[in-house]
Amino acid sequence: MIDLHTHSLLSDGELLPSELVRRAEVLLYRAIAITDHADASNIDFVLPRIIKVAHKINRFFKIDIIPGIEITHVPPDLICPLTEEARKLGAHIVVVHGETIVEPVKPGTNRAALLSPIDILAHPGLITEEDTILARERGILLEITTRKGHSLTNGHVAQMAKKLGAKLVLNTDAHGPQDLVDRDSARKVALGAGLTEEDFLKMLTNAEELARKYGFLDS
Repeated sequence: MIDLHTHSLLSDGELLPSELVRRAEVLLYRAIAITDHADASNIDFVLPRIIKVAHKINRFFKIDIIPGIEITHVPPDLICPLTEEARKLGAHIVVVHGETIVEPVKPGTNRAALLSPIDILAHPGLITEEDTILARERGILLEITTRKGHSLTNGHVAQMAKKLGAKLVLNTDAHGPQDLVDRDSARKVALGAGLTEEDFLKMLTNAEELARKYGFLDS
């Protein structure tokens, strides 16, 4: 497993980064991205601390720790500039909190995110055909999530991606120890969304390719 969307107590997660990583290690994860929630109020506080802890503890774990950020509930017009700020601060994985149906995410968030230099559009809800095509054209991964609530639209996201050729990735969006899943549980979520075994393996490959893009999994 490679999980590119998780949270620690640096935002609204329950665990210290070190405990989050250790629990993922026990579940045989190969890499984990810590992508705590951020907007303009805290990105310059949270992201440097994620980078600092990743640098300090990476060599003590068998899995790779990838510093990232999830831009969350940001007005659409601010998503691109905040993404650019995240990159300047050193974020590897940049996730945007998409238009999940279980939160009042502002309409237009998906489109603004897909027009920005991000890596993953998380739980994009009832994503449109136009935005799915844009994700395909820009090489941005659409998320299939194991997280309760957000997962309600996994089937729609899977169907749109398969129909229009966008790439998918499977993440946990973990906020606590109960949210991390093993490979078999992740597989069942993928199959439950209407995807095939081949699709599931492709999602794992997409995650690995993104991790390698930023220099991880090479040691």
